[in-house]
Amino acid sequence: MSKHLRSFHRLGAALCVLFAATLPGNAQVSATAPIRVAIVGLVHGHIQGFLGALQTNSNATLVGIVEPDTALSQKYAGKYHLDAKLFYTDLDKMLVQQHPDAVLVYTTIKDHRKVIEAAAKHGISSMVEKPLSTTMEDALAIRAAARQYHVQVLTNYETTWYASNAEALSEIANGKLGEVRKVVVHDGHEGPKEIGVGPEWLPWLTDPVQNGAGALFDFGCYGADLMTVMMHGAAPLSVTASGQTDKPDIYPHVEDDATAILRYPKTQAVLMPSWTWSFARKDMEVYGVNGMAITVALDHLRVRYKGEKAESEITAPPLPANRKDSLDYLAAVLRGQIKPDGDLSALDTNMVVMQILTAARESMKTGRTVELKALPQ
Repeated sequence: MSKHLRSFHRLGAALCVLFAATLPGNAQVSATAPIRVAIVGLVHGHIQGFLGALQTNSNATLVGIVEPDTALSQKYAGKYHLDAKLFYTDLDKMLVQQHPDAVLVYTTIKDHRKVIEAAAKHGISSMVEKPLSTTMEDALAIRAAARQYHVQVLTNYETTWYASNAEALSEIANGKLGEVRKVVVHDGHEGPKEIGVGPEWLPWLTDPVQNGAGALFDFGCYGADLMTVMMHGAAPLSVTASGQTDKPDIYPHVEDDATAILRYPKTQAVLMPSWTWSFARKDMEVYGVNGMAITVALDHLRVRYKGEKAESEITAPPLPANRKDSLDYLAAVLRGQIKPDGDLSALDTNMVVMQILTAARESMKTGRTVELKALPQ
């Protein structure tokens, strides 16, 4: 090879490296250093548990917090002893100055799209609190941004990190329960006001525009997420839902109790999200042709298999280290150790979750069964 040809090849290789480095979402994340994360929004009450966990997690470091309400920022700065230099009131300014590996979104659900699109334009991935969005239009726009800028958009559900759910899904996947025929999912609590959610959270959580609905979106998303993974990403054929407001003096604008029936070719799922339970619950019953599994709390299940005369209780094995919570999972995804396609947090899964939720909302309003159509690709 001539000297000039070798120089040409070196120049071409250098340009390829430079071009790859400038592509959105193409930044390399260290396999050992903590990922750099920024929080956007402090109005979602789940932020409290997250900030507590973040301070003891070695896989992530906090580089910024965006919250336009300075009084709310001061409240959290004092409670969690956060450096004032972390706080911003302008999202784009923080994205430019800090360029985190990912933003963790704790805004209203309606604002998810705005934050995800802004971060994506800077090549920054997002993890949002459930559900993904309030409308199918926003969900499609979020997917378009993720594809255009080659970033991850993940949805965080508390129940994803329950070993009991992981074990139930494993028993389904390995055929121990046989073909699944019926699933019943109970999620919710006594009600957001009753359990004392903060004044920055309650107004939008009970607003049908900011939250998408009431208990249906707040808690129905958990069961929709689990069902979508069970069904290997397939949407149900139809959704039939009903909702009511048992406490109109507290929740005048949204339903506080709902039931959604999802019909698949050989399976039926019943989702029971509610703000009227006697106590907090997140549990699931799975019935297959060869057995049943009922999740109990974080890491136990009641099981009974075909031929057995009584059920027994088992302890689920611990989750893998890179899947034990949202931060460890996010770090593993950004490092390329986990490909999220088809799992509980994945964007493709949560597009189907949004199909289910929006169909259930329509069914509640019209009193009719909603047949689902294929998503545009």
